[in-house]
Amino acid sequence: MSFINIILLIIIAIGIYVIVIYNKFVSLRAGIDASWSDINVQLKRRFDLIPALVDTVKGYKEYEAETLEKVIQARQQGLNASTIEEKAEAANMLSGALGKLFALAEAYPDLKANTNFLHLQNELSNLEDAIQNARRYYNAIVRDYNAKLESFPDLFVARKFQFKPKDYFELEESEAAQAKKMPMIDF
Repeated sequence: MSFINIILLIIIAIGIYVIVIYNKFVSLRAGIDASWSDINVQLKRRFDLIPALVDTVKGYKEYEAETLEKVIQARQQGLNASTIEEKAEAANMLSGALGKLFALAEAYPDLKANTNFLHLQNELSNLEDAIQNARRYYNAIVRDYNAKLESFPDLFVARKFQFKPKDYFELEESEAAQAKKMPMIDF
């Protein structure tokens, strides 16, 4: 085999390797986009349930307006959020406000016994689980993608084609503790 053929084989092998790495980055990025879309769908469903929940609570004479206002403000902040950080902050704020709203229901037995309220509460609980699952999946793909960006020799391809790190979708520490307490409320 001549020297030129060996050089050509090496160049072809390197080219194939770069293509494989590039395609893996594209695949991971597409997975991140798809999983973020799933989170957005779940958050939208959650935001869409809030007005019905607020209306149900408003139907009772004895409600705390401040608690309802915080839920409504958190919902609006979530609808207006555009970045991952803004959506995470809005989700955290809404989780806290909903926790207070459900705790408020404990003080009002009539509200707690209302079938519509119980149904909406159950729907929100199911959506919280779906959001958590979607968040875990999204963060797993982001972790794999970001790790690949920093791995040798993949980092050279990532830099050449300007692949950028992605942000995680996380609960803040204090909000995470509060969200973990929410299921302990007697639904």
